[in-house]
Amino acid sequence: MTEQTLAVAFHHTVLDRFLRYVRIDTQSDASSPTCPSTEKQKDLGRLLAQELRDMGLKDAHLDEHGYVYATLPANTAKTVPAICFCSHMDTSPDCTGKNVKPQIVRNYQGGDIVLPADPRQVIRADRKSACRERV
Repeated sequence: MTEQTLAVAFHHTVLDRFLRYVRIDTQSDASSPTCPSTEKQKDLGRLLAQELRDMGLKDAHLDEHGYVYATLPANTAKTVPAICFCSHMDTSPDCTGKNVKPQIVRNYQGGDIVLPADPRQVIRADRKSACRERV
């Protein structure tokens, strides 16, 4: 990859990309016998594979099971092993993945976060300590 190719490929910030990804409905289905459990999970995979190709990873592809593969050539003449980065792309079947409206809370000061789409839904600051105790 040339520096020019990298500059074009990374014109979106990590935040831009993340906000785009979380809007894609990837809800899984626990009762499904297929892999992935829903076809809509492949929507994110198709986007990721295309973005990898746009970055110059020519072999980037999505397989029939919803896995994205790509090879980034080593930047050394030494013989080095390949490294795999792996992550799931589905979300819980317990909550819909439709119409996600991510909220960025800059300079968070530790208080409750009221979700703008539904003010009845509040992320309570006091629950974080209970979660920490379980870890």
